[in-house]
Amino acid sequence: MTDSSHAPPPATWTIEAVVRWASDDFRARGIDRPRLDAEVLLAHALGTNRTQLVIDAKRPLEPDELARFRELVKRRRGREPVAYLLGVREFYGRIFRVDKRVLIPRPDTETLVDVALARTEGCSLSMRALDLCTGSGCVAITLSRQRPTACISATDLSDDALAVARENALRLGAYNVSFARGDLFAALPAGCGPFDVIVSNPPYIPAAEVETLDRDIKEFEPRLALDGGPDGLTVVRRIVTDAPSRLAPGGTLAIEVAAGEAAEAARLFEARGFKNVTVTRDYGRIERVVDGTWPGSGAPPAC
Repeated sequence: MTDSSHAPPPATWTIEAVVRWASDDFRARGIDRPRLDAEVLLAHALGTNRTQLVIDAKRPLEPDELARFRELVKRRRGREPVAYLLGVREFYGRIFRVDKRVLIPRPDTETLVDVALARTEGCSLSMRALDLCTGSGCVAITLSRQRPTACISATDLSDDALAVARENALRLGAYNVSFARGDLFAALPAGCGPFDVIVSNPPYIPAAEVETLDRDIKEFEPRLALDGGPDGLTVVRRIVTDAPSRLAPGGTLAIEVAAGEAAEAARLFEARGFKNVTVTRDYGRIERVVDGTWPGSGAPPAC
């Protein structure tokens, strides 16, 4: 293994020596959380956990263990996200499979789930929900597991993303979720609905800003899930415009947006006729989810 600082290598590559080396290497390359990344990747290479790394700190690594870790370090140096290297990401207390076919679930999106659950407390046993731009399926599957008697539909434009979502649903026992490929509502069978809640974490990064994102994001995560058009709200506008035809009277539309977009998104909701429009902040206190109640009637019959 080569030390980027050119310091002489240790006589024996113990767990603690390897963690120190990788942490220094990542730090020198400007990678955030270098120590955490080093520990997580080594634990993965060894098939163990970070606590065990501390317990076994003095244990020398076998050649095959070093080889596996070296490959992970090489990929992380290229800024491949840790979630893709591990193949999993935790969301709402559950482990989801992820790879380059899907956006990596973020803690921010847990706020979208919280809002959906809060707005549907009155119909929790028979909730009908739709998740647009489902990606890995993390939102739809979480709603399914939190509300096992609900009926959940999820759509995405990407066949690749839906393959990942279906695998996650099978692994996590989300048998009350159905997936369909297509452009937002067009993926649904004719007459499907009405829904008590429609949620979406759509692409919402302004197109000009995509290239300014960290390499971990712009070079690895699917652009289809990132690029939200000139002002980031292209897909949001479409959803707000079309959602009423699929919502039950009194139903909720909830959409995740980027920092700084909530005020304009809320205006779109109000202009379309939604009532009780609310903005909810995420764990970082950023205005992240906009939701509103549809007061109208005449939604199509249930599937």
